[in-house]
Amino acid sequence: MNRRMKSYTLHNFRDISQMTFVFEDIKNEIEVVGRVLPFKTNSYVVDELIDWTNVEADPIFTLNFPRRGMLEKKHYMSIERLLAENVSGEILNDKIEQIRLSLNPNPAGQEHNVPYLGNIKLKGIQHKYPETVLFFPSQGQTCHAYCTFCFRWPQFSGMNGLKFAMKESDLLFKYLRVHKEVTDVLFTGGDPMVMNASVLEAYIKPLLEPEFRHIHSIRIGTKSLAYWPYRYLTDKDSDDVIRLFESVVKAGKNLSVQAHFNHPRELSTDAVKRAIKRIKSVGAQIRTQSPLLRHINDRPELWSEMWRKQVDLGCIPYYMFIARDTGAKHYFELPLDKCWQIFRRAYRSVSGLCRTVRGPSMSDHAGKIQVLGVQEIKGEKIFVLRFIQGRNPKWVDVPFFAEYDSAATWFNQLKPAFGDEKFFFEEGRNNHETTRPFLFE
Repeated sequence: MNRRMKSYTLHNFRDISQMTFVFEDIKNEIEVVGRVLPFKTNSYVVDELIDWTNVEADPIFTLNFPRRGMLEKKHYMSIERLLAENVSGEILNDKIEQIRLSLNPNPAGQEHNVPYLGNIKLKGIQHKYPETVLFFPSQGQTCHAYCTFCFRWPQFSGMNGLKFAMKESDLLFKYLRVHKEVTDVLFTGGDPMVMNASVLEAYIKPLLEPEFRHIHSIRIGTKSLAYWPYRYLTDKDSDDVIRLFESVVKAGKNLSVQAHFNHPRELSTDAVKRAIKRIKSVGAQIRTQSPLLRHINDRPELWSEMWRKQVDLGCIPYYMFIARDTGAKHYFELPLDKCWQIFRRAYRSVSGLCRTVRGPSMSDHAGKIQVLGVQEIKGEKIFVLRFIQGRNPKWVDVPFFAEYDSAATWFNQLKPAFGDEKFFFEEGRNNHETTRPFLFE
């Protein structure tokens, strides 16, 4: 039997409140916070994932619905007051825009990753690392549900000046013809799996031609397995999606679905298990990733359970990220030391098959920086760090050190250890280098 999706946004969330009396206590908070941070969910999440008997503590509810604490108190009170005063839309929107701009809507200098093709700035492409290109198809700039921690929240909130998207697939192909160093193309968004199969095929099929033999891997970043597994089961074009995936594998390319799972419950339904099995049946890989989030998955036993379930289902644990320094980070963030402690306790409790995962990792302007641990050297307590990926490939896998800071939650809060003025990768940096998409030497 086909399952049709019903979506819920700020404009119709009261449809859900009619299902359960608990919404009466918090619907005003959703109204206030949802004005600033985008909010959307769907019937699968509402019907099959949320525990409506325990809404206050339910992690899936918190992932999908705005909470009062996601805005700073002063911001919450200002929006609440303006709504109560029934001010004009212009006044309200000006205040909303002001608050959004204060929430670091462009983290890690994403604008610096946008390359040029001649004099054309390719707003739908990011090329931060030599071997990997990210492509943002314009038809994929929404999601099955909006994660309230997502660093791409400006994409969904009307901040069009900060939106990464491109319709012109020909420009992507022209760029890849010039840049033979690129081996991996990652389709991202939003969520590419909101597109119908024919549109997705128009982006992917040309990459299977001989002229793109330098492209070895095609990746699709998506939350669909967790929040709408019926995309691969009963949607009207689900068979077409699976056939497209099969064609990629038959062409000799590696197809990797980069699946976002934030909590073990997202792996528990019959639908997600069947969807995973169907994707894997054509030879595609599924690699899993998630940020470490307070209120959601900040216990090591949840991560070890999640990794084991993923391996049991044939998925490959890939990344544990640290919550990005954007949006509602203050609500979800954890100190770097605690992130490392949670990672190592989970990591040491699973078998080697789960230890493909890397983390905890921060996607900083300079690259993906992993917290390897906390040590004491010559009487100084330090963080040991390394680049998993770097704008300059020579930085990768080189250990470096930062002063220990028990309160630090992001890399920009750290200082070099041992009295150094700069981290090693900052030496000789100039303005030209910091604005280039990537560095070659």
